[in-house]
Amino acid sequence: MNKTATTYLSLGSNLGDKLNHLQEVVFLIHSTIGNVVKISPIYETPAWGFEGEDFYNCCIAVETSLMPLDLLKKLLEIETRLGRERNEGAGYASRTVDIDIIYYEREIINSAALTIPHPSLQLRRFVLRPLADIAPQFYHPVLNKDTRNLLQECKDKSNITRTHHKLYTTRSQLFSQLQYIAIEGNIGAGKTTLAHKIGQDFNAKLVLERFADNPFLPKFYEDQSRFAFPLEMSFLADRYQQFMDDTSQYDLFKNFMVSDYDINKSLIFAKVTLQEEEFKLYRKLFNLMHKEIKKPTMYIYLYQNTERLLQNIKQRGRDYEQNIAPEYLEKLNRGYFDFLKSFPEQNNLIVDVSELDFVENLDDYEVILDQIQKFAVKLSF
Repeated sequence: MNKTATTYLSLGSNLGDKLNHLQEVVFLIHSTIGNVVKISPIYETPAWGFEGEDFYNCCIAVETSLMPLDLLKKLLEIETRLGRERNEGAGYASRTVDIDIIYYEREIINSAALTIPHPSLQLRRFVLRPLADIAPQFYHPVLNKDTRNLLQECKDKSNITRTHHKLYTTRSQLFSQLQYIAIEGNIGAGKTTLAHKIGQDFNAKLVLERFADNPFLPKFYEDQSRFAFPLEMSFLADRYQQFMDDTSQYDLFKNFMVSDYDINKSLIFAKVTLQEEEFKLYRKLFNLMHKEIKKPTMYIYLYQNTERLLQNIKQRGRDYEQNIAPEYLEKLNRGYFDFLKSFPEQNNLIVDVSELDFVENLDDYEVILDQIQKFAVKLSF
């Protein structure tokens, strides 16, 4: 087993999606360089040495088997991968990501390629403040002062603000903070398939809608006006009972829960299918049940255009679905969007999957995971 060393790195970003850039840096460092063992809070800081947008800055501690020059090479590769463009000799400039080696154990290195400790760390409050959160008593091997003393003596009086955002070492760890993800979508949008994939890849407890045995469903597709009310009432009763059973029992061996439906689905479908007086009665019962229901931390709506929905419905081959009218699917899509607009306080993420095949194409699946990640890092846990 290779011997590991602890290195302290400073991370920064002031271009584009700054928060997600930092999260991507941590993911890549953890997967390619070594275990990220400590992460400081994120601070918002003014640009240092040039005019530009404010930065997000933090510091991390990494256990790595790489030697310093190899470490530098890997970090430069990560910067390039995430869009950093270097203009040698042009001075300080805005950047998507900036990664600096602050310390490598207590080594002192002075070469044309690398200087450790970082020669300017004692001058930069945006480095010392987050570094003090994870290494307050680490002594500078040249100045012989710990981080707290360096921070107290620092002449940089820039106003930096601690944010509520947090970074995580892996995507699995980030997703586990969500606790409960509900995936919704129209008939044939692929919500069950996506829930299965996320559950398997990130060790989540699956909460799947059971509907195939509903005796009213085939009859409803034959005569909607006659069977709409008993269908919606039976769905509501079944979903409520199942949901209460499944979400009230935590699985200690799973990281979080992911479902292929949300209880509000009942209200959305009922509003489309029921007559006005029927819907008023239905909603009274729904409101009573809804008070006891666990709410999702993130609500994902998979949008699929009507043409693709009809193709998916035909392909999965359920006899009672084959005569679903395009107009009915369009009404449901509008119903979902009206619902999302009426709950702005809910963490709603709309993902357009009309041009994606996340079952057969791993890149398309990654597009969805990336959108979930970007949305998740902006939430405070």
